[in-house]
Amino acid sequence: MRGGALGRLLHVDLGSRTARVEEPSDALYRNFLGGRGLAGALLRPHLSCPWDDPDLPLVILTGPLAGTMAPASGRAIIASKSPLTSTFLDSAAGGSLAASVKRAGFDGIVIRGAADGLVGLRLEDGNAVFEDARHLAGSTIGETYIAVLGENPAEHPAFAAVGSAGEQGAAFASIGVDRHHMAGRGGLGAVMGAKNLKWLTVRGTGTVPVADEEALLKAREAILRLTAASPVLRGQFGFSNYGTAALFDLTHSRRMTPTDNFRRTWFDRGEGLSAPALKKRYASHSAGCEGCPVECLQIAATPLDGETDWALPEFESLSHFTALVGNHDPDEAARANRRCVALGLDPVSAAVTLATRREIAGRDFAPGEMVVLLDDIVTGRGEGELLRLGAYRCAEAMGQPEAAMTVKGLELPAYDPRGAYGLALGSAVATRGGCHLRANTISHEILRKPVATDRFSFAGKARMVKLAEDAIAAADCLGVCTYMFLTAGLEEYAAALAAVSGEPWGQGELLRVGERVVYQERCMLLEASCGPEQDDLPERFFIEPGSETETQPMPAIDREAFLEARSAYYAVRGLDGRGNPIPDRAAALGLECSTSTPLV
Repeated sequence: MRGGALGRLLHVDLGSRTARVEEPSDALYRNFLGGRGLAGALLRPHLSCPWDDPDLPLVILTGPLAGTMAPASGRAIIASKSPLTSTFLDSAAGGSLAASVKRAGFDGIVIRGAADGLVGLRLEDGNAVFEDARHLAGSTIGETYIAVLGENPAEHPAFAAVGSAGEQGAAFASIGVDRHHMAGRGGLGAVMGAKNLKWLTVRGTGTVPVADEEALLKAREAILRLTAASPVLRGQFGFSNYGTAALFDLTHSRRMTPTDNFRRTWFDRGEGLSAPALKKRYASHSAGCEGCPVECLQIAATPLDGETDWALPEFESLSHFTALVGNHDPDEAARANRRCVALGLDPVSAAVTLATRREIAGRDFAPGEMVVLLDDIVTGRGEGELLRLGAYRCAEAMGQPEAAMTVKGLELPAYDPRGAYGLALGSAVATRGGCHLRANTISHEILRKPVATDRFSFAGKARMVKLAEDAIAAADCLGVCTYMFLTAGLEEYAAALAAVSGEPWGQGELLRVGERVVYQERCMLLEASCGPEQDDLPERFFIEPGSETETQPMPAIDREAFLEARSAYYAVRGLDGRGNPIPDRAAALGLECSTSTPLV
C-alpha cells in the first residue's frame, strides 16, 4: 500500500554534482503519504546539523495527487531546518513545481551538499544538469527567471530560485517559485543559498498514473461543487475576485488587525486598504496555481514605478506592511512586498521585524525607508546587520525581547490572538512556531464555517485545534492547498486518493496519518530542545487589551484560561501534562520517541 506515490526520490549531491534514485519502502509512504509528513520523516535524522551544514538536506516533496485532475492538489512542500526556529520547518509553495516533479517521475527531490560556487540545476525527467550560475550572484528572483528561461517563455519548466537574501543568509530568506509564488516562511531560502544553489528548473514529460479515472472525475466534481458554493472562495467578495486580501475587511471589522506591532487591534487609517479598493486602484486580474479553481493571486495591470504585471500583496503582507508598521499608503505597502519578492524575503517576518524595530526605536518610517531597510537586511549594511536575524534576536539584542511578536522564533501572522481564542491556542502550540495555518481556526471563528464558534471563549477549542491540526497535516501530505479546507474536507480528498491509488482510503485513515505527522513534529521539537515552555504567546497579549469600543470589547487574554486550554490540548494530543511526547503514544502511532525526560 503506497497511497498513490510513485515510489521514487531523486537525490542530488551538489558537492559531487551527482544524482541518484532511491526507492523508499512502502511502509514509509503508508505512514506519511508524501509532502509534509514524508519531509519530516526524511529530515528527522539530520536535524542535529546546523542549518548551513552541507550535510543537511533541503527537500522538495509532492503529494500523491500532484499532477492529477484533483483540484488544488499541486502544492510542493519545501522543508529543512529553519535558521529562525532551529528545528524542522516546512513551507508550501504553489505554482507548477509539484506537478512537474511528479511528471518527471519522482515523489520528491532531496538536495544535499554544497557547490563550490553558485550553480543552477536543470532537471528533465531523470537527468540532472549542473550549470554555472556565478554570473547571477546578487540578481533578483525575477532577473534570474529571465536569465534562465527568457522574458516570456511559451512553454516553461517549473522554476525555483533564491534572491540575494538567500545567497547572503538572511534568517528569513524565502524561495521564489515560478514568477509569483513563494515558499516564504522560516528562512528556507537561506538553506538553499548555503548550498550555493541559485536556481532549479524541473521538466517532466511523463504522466501520473491514476487507478480509476472515472472515480477521480467524480471526486473532482464533488470538490468543485463545494468550491463553487463557497462564499469565501468563489463568492462576490471572495478570494477568486479579490485574492486573500479579501480577509482584510473581515479582520478589520472584527477589530483584530495587528496594529503598531500588536499594541493595538484597530488601524484608524485603514480606509483605502480594502481588497475592492486595491483591485480598482491597480486594475488587477486573478491568477493561480496549476489545477486550482480559486485562483487567489491578483496581478496588477496598473504600472507602479514603471512596472506592470506585478503581484499585489496577499492578505498577510498587506496587513503587516500597513497597520503593523503604521503605514497607510498602499503604494508603500506594494513596494515593500514587491521588494521582498524580488530579494527573496518572507514579507511576514520582514514586516514584523521592521515593526519591532519601529517600536523599540520609537520612530516612524519615512516614505521609502522600509524598502531601503529591506535592502540593508540583505546586505547586512547598517541596521540591516541586526534586522536580518529576525524579530526575536533583533529585539533581544536591542535589550527588549518582549517587543518581539514571535512564537518559537517565528513571527506572528496578521491576526491578533486577542480577537479569536482558538487562533491564540493554535498559534501557541503550532509545531512550526507563529503560524495560524496549522489549525486555521479562522474558518469557524471568523468565517463562521462549518459552524460559528464563540471567538472569545476557550470552551471546546482544545479538541477543535487538535482535530484541525490533524486534518491540515493530512492535507499537507496530500499536497492540497489549505484554503480548500474552507469548503471541502478529507472525505472528498480521500475519495480522490482512493481513485488515484486504487486503495481503500477514507477520511479516518487520513486523519490517522495527520495525527502521526503532528506527533512526529512534537518529537522533533523535543529532540531540538524546543520544549513545551515555548508553546506560549508573547506576554503582551495577556496584559494589554486590544482596541476596544463600548460595543466591541477586546480584553487581554486571561492567562489562567489560556493555560487551562493548553493543558486540555496536551491531553487530547496524547502528550504528558507538561506537553512532552509520551513514548508509548508515539509507539502506538508507529513512531519512535527517543526520550521521556521532560525538558521543563
